[in-house]
Amino acid sequence: MISAGSEDTNRIEKLREYIDVILLNMQDVEERRCAYIHLYGVAQYCAMIAIKRGGNSELAIMAGMLHDLYCYKTMVRKNHAHNGADLARCILKELKLTTEEETELICSAVYNHSDKDKIHSKFDEILKDADVFQHNLYNTAFPVKEKEMLRYLNLLKEFGISNAYMNAL
Repeated sequence: MISAGSEDTNRIEKLREYIDVILLNMQDVEERRCAYIHLYGVAQYCAMIAIKRGGNSELAIMAGMLHDLYCYKTMVRKNHAHNGADLARCILKELKLTTEEETELICSAVYNHSDKDKIHSKFDEILKDADVFQHNLYNTAFPVKEKEMLRYLNLLKEFGISNAYMNAL
């Protein structure tokens, strides 16, 4: 377990401070609200999934915080996962928060997170699944997207979420 004052926690907080500057500079208030909710929501789900699966929760949190930052910074959605991996690499290099291996792990997850129909590394799958959880648990009254349904149902099963809830889908 990581204590509140450990060096590991500081890496997350340093990244959060950097990301917050980008988000605070967004002109569209509604988009800014969505960015905070989505990026930090995905980061929290990354932590939960990584802990359950025995993955590195700290790096998973960082991947979650970075995964859609390109969209919010540029307001460009096309190729956002691939462009987002480049942005993540630049940020991690600038902040000197991660080793080369850690940077590659995070950037691979960001690069692949939109390919929900494919299976990649265990670490990449944490980010994809966290993204799906956040999309679908943000407001359970919204319908589940067809392209996320199978992954979402598998997550509900993995986390032991009630069959009654699953049947309501």
